[in-house]
Amino acid sequence: MNDITATIESADEYLTFALGEEEYGVEILKVQEIRGYDTVTRLPDAPDYIKGVINLRGTIVPVIDMRLKFRLAKAEYNALTVMIVLNVADRVVGMVVDSVSDVVRLESEQIRPVPEIGATIDRQFITGIGTHGERMLILLEIEKLMTSAEMGLVSHANAA
Repeated sequence: MNDITATIESADEYLTFALGEEEYGVEILKVQEIRGYDTVTRLPDAPDYIKGVINLRGTIVPVIDMRLKFRLAKAEYNALTVMIVLNVADRVVGMVVDSVSDVVRLESEQIRPVPEIGATIDRQFITGIGTHGERMLILLEIEKLMTSAEMGLVSHANAA
């Protein structure tokens, strides 16, 4: 394998987005589309972070508010609020975020493990911390998050 091939294979692209003051990243290959936030049909007895569902070209898509999921300050919906439509475990899911920033390419040496902070944070859905210039990105293991039993979006037979 030559150096160019090794460099390409060791780099991943992430769609970056904001939730409050923090920047997050998800693998770009999981992203189906980015759309403005639109009204959703609320589902009875759903957890707060599941905003409801939308009809996306004939497909019923559950919509998750990531601010509520991560127990951040209450979300305010404005012109910058965006829905990232993801394709995870053969299921389409909408993820509401404050805004989308850009797509960044991170080399493996730009990704650091999540520091040990005890039981204060749930690290199972975080791949690592990406550094891009002065920016720090919390890289999410979005498929693991969206297919977790807690979310209940994908049956475990499909998630395996």
